[in-house]
Amino acid sequence: MYALDPAKKGEIVWQARVGKGGVNGGVQWGMASDDRYVYAAVSDVVRIPRPAGDPNDPARFTLNPTEGGGLTALDLKDGRKVWYATPPPCSSRPGCSPAQSAALTAIPGAVLSGSLDGHLRAYAADDGHVLWDVDTAREYKAVNGVTGRGGSLDGPGPVVVGGMIFVNSGYSRFGGMPGNVLLAFAPQ
Repeated sequence: MYALDPAKKGEIVWQARVGKGGVNGGVQWGMASDDRYVYAAVSDVVRIPRPAGDPNDPARFTLNPTEGGGLTALDLKDGRKVWYATPPPCSSRPGCSPAQSAALTAIPGAVLSGSLDGHLRAYAADDGHVLWDVDTAREYKAVNGVTGRGGSLDGPGPVVVGGMIFVNSGYSRFGGMPGNVLLAFAPQ
C-alpha cells in the first residue's frame, strides 16, 4: 500500500506491505478508510491444480483451505500497523478458502469484509475483533419463491444504504463456491 501526496506531484508519504501478493493475491478489489485508518483485506489465495483436463475449464483448480486472507488497519498519517485480524479457519466444504479478496466497506465503528469462505464479517474499527459473522453459503428462498444459493464473496464489497447491508453471494470464478443471490440484512 502507498500513501501519495497530491500537492507534491504524487510523492510517496509512506508505504506498507500487508500481504504476500501474486496472482490473485494481495489487495485485490479495494480498500476502505475512515478518518483515522485505511483498511486492507488480502486475498493471498492459493489455487491448487486438479488433475489434467480442459485447460480452459475454471473448475480445473480448487482452493487451498489453509492459506490466504487477513485484514489490516494502518494509520492514515504514517502507515503504522494499528491491528491485524487473522482470517478465521476455513470449513471442509469444497471451494472454501479464507482469502478475503472482496472489496471492503467502512461504516462508523466497523469494517465489512467478504471472504471466499462465504462469510460476511463486520470487524471492529478500533481493534479488529469480529462483531458480526454470517455464513452466506447456504440455500435461500427468494422473495419471488425461487430457491437460490449463496457462495464465495468476491469482487464488489457490501453496499450500505438506508440502514441495510446488501451483498452478492456466489463467485465461482477461479475455483470459488458458486451462488446466485443478492442478500439484504437489516438491524435486529
